[in-house]
Amino acid sequence: MTMFLTIAVVVLIFIVIFQISKASEYVSVINGNDTARKQSNKINGFLMLGFMIFGLIGVWYCNELLYHKTLMAQPAASNHGEKVDEMLKLTVVITGIVFIITQVLLFWFSYKYQEKEGRKVFHFAHSSKLEAVWTAIPAIVLAILVIIGLKNWYAITGDAPKNALEVEVVGKQFGWIFRYKGNDNQFGKKYFKIIDNATNPLGLIWEDNEKLNLKKDTAGFDDVVVEQTLYLIKDRPVRLIIGSRDVIHDVGLSHFRMKMDAVPGTPTTMWFTPKYTTAEMKEITKNPNFVYEISCDQMCGNGHYSMKGTVEVVTQAQYDAWMAKQQSAYSKLSPKEEVKPAIADTTKPAIAAVSVANKPIAKNN
Repeated sequence: MTMFLTIAVVVLIFIVIFQISKASEYVSVINGNDTARKQSNKINGFLMLGFMIFGLIGVWYCNELLYHKTLMAQPAASNHGEKVDEMLKLTVVITGIVFIITQVLLFWFSYKYQEKEGRKVFHFAHSSKLEAVWTAIPAIVLAILVIIGLKNWYAITGDAPKNALEVEVVGKQFGWIFRYKGNDNQFGKKYFKIIDNATNPLGLIWEDNEKLNLKKDTAGFDDVVVEQTLYLIKDRPVRLIIGSRDVIHDVGLSHFRMKMDAVPGTPTTMWFTPKYTTAEMKEITKNPNFVYEISCDQMCGNGHYSMKGTVEVVTQAQYDAWMAKQQSAYSKLSPKEEVKPAIADTTKPAIAAVSVANKPIAKNN
């Protein structure tokens, strides 16, 4: 109902403006073009003033109405994300001030300095001082914003802390593949020509291939490969090694305020530290159905819209328990040669229980 009334009001306003313009044409025919032009300028001056007032009220109202639906109403879920939010807020403040000042002057001048009897136009062709001011100030402000952006960019793409969890993220049409290190704490080699969607989605080199001149890499035997759900640890830095199996994708982590292109044959990296678990964000957002999302932010084909996955941010103990249940991709194909990944890449091993000959043994810190 509200939408219908809004549309009706907008249509009525256009009808009124149209009728006023038609009336102006009739007046010009009766009174002559000179008198009609002055009357038209006067009407346009008032319309400009009204447009400025209602326009600024509309900007404020839209912000009040829609702000809570944006991600800015939620805290950034990563340390680098907080810096990105700070940059955005600074940019919005600076550009917002400039926007308000310039728009108020634009529409006020249109009203204040409309054509009147006895008023002459003041014209000057050049002002070096004015041009220097309006060139130097924006240049300095933009340079500051660029420097802040570059500083944060180098932090995001620079070296991650030594205790960082490393996860490989691979995009494909139209989904995500994630790989974790196993006992050996290293990733096995892979080759794109031996990719098999059903058995080896990343093309890990598990056996010799004389035709392709490949030798098996045992480092990949204990790698854990999962699809669509990325597990991260709260307060533990994570370094993402990003690639693509086909076309250019883009790892979009909107809640973390992070994104990075996934380019075929050219790995890219970024790192950040998650701040809130998924359970904590459900409480913060007051949304019991909240999930962190990983999406593709680069048009990559007709199924681009469906290229989404989820991110589960958990505690170290929860991650350890999850990893203990995982089976390496190689073991899934070779059950007789099971290579079970240990609680890999942990800095604070949690209390866990393992079973040997059906006898539980407790591992203490």
